[in-house]
Amino acid sequence: MKTIRLQADHPADIIRAGEILRQGGLVGIPTETVYGLAADALNGEAVAKIFKAKGRPMDNPLIVHISEISQWKKLVREIPESARKLAETYWPGPLTIILPKSDCIPDEVSAGLETVAVRFPAHPAARAVIEAAGTPLAAPSGNLSGKPSPTTAHTMLEDMDGRIEAVLDGGPCQVGVESTVVTLATQPPRLLRPGGITLEQLRQVLGEVEMDEAVLNPLKAGEHPASPGMKYKHYAPKANVIIVDGPYESYCAYVNGQKVPGVAAMCYNGEEARLEVPAVCYGGEEDYDEQAREVFDALRKLDELGAKTVYARCPEPKGVGLAVYNRLIRAAGFEVLHVD
Repeated sequence: MKTIRLQADHPADIIRAGEILRQGGLVGIPTETVYGLAADALNGEAVAKIFKAKGRPMDNPLIVHISEISQWKKLVREIPESARKLAETYWPGPLTIILPKSDCIPDEVSAGLETVAVRFPAHPAARAVIEAAGTPLAAPSGNLSGKPSPTTAHTMLEDMDGRIEAVLDGGPCQVGVESTVVTLATQPPRLLRPGGITLEQLRQVLGEVEMDEAVLNPLKAGEHPASPGMKYKHYAPKANVIIVDGPYESYCAYVNGQKVPGVAAMCYNGEEARLEVPAVCYGGEEDYDEQAREVFDALRKLDELGAKTVYARCPEPKGVGLAVYNRLIRAAGFEVLHVD
């Protein structure tokens, strides 16, 4: 299969992307979070192609993307007042809301669960493609399963070239990590995956919101993922990533003591000057938004360096930093070293 490259600022290319999707094909599309691998969400056979292209386990549910809030009604059994308030406050944007699903949602989308995750993306090209396709789109991140998510068309093509029909280039993503996922199918509501909408922002609208244990810990044995991004190891480069938690001085001393071929560091901007191993930066120490934009590209750059073992500075798990920590701890397979 030849993967064609389309441009989001070309109206004819938007129409072409819609045609491919209506015909049951797959298209990589830009969103404000990461690039997604899209298929017709109401066509189970088309959705199954996503899992094949990504090498993704079929027990991992997908997010359905809409271009107008009015499209939400047919996808779920009902929309409670709490969901309406969230949508009014944060849609369009990097927030996914889980509710009990309607009968039109194929099992391939919900992974057999009785719920469906829905998002109204802010990226104009994503919404234009949904409109051109004439159907909601199921779209997980456009990477091979387990690898870092793509934030540009170029990095998506690194994984998907020859596997899908087309990729629509809409420039770099502005948020850089996948959407926040909150389920309203439980009481109280529960944060399943942190993202650009923070736990604090959810609580401003909903009041009490629990954080699922799987945000910071592996799923328990036999536990079924209720949301994308809950698997044990995810977002990982080829290298073995180890998070190092401790002050900068201790981090430098530890990493410099590991100086052998194949060792690399992942640190904040400016910190590489004191490190004696190859280093990749992923934003400013207190700039959580920048960390989110940079973290996946940094993980991919480590592979370009040929790193075998990577010691990553531990992000602070607050605000959007919680999303960065969530992605890195999964990339590391929950391996954390504490140094003082």
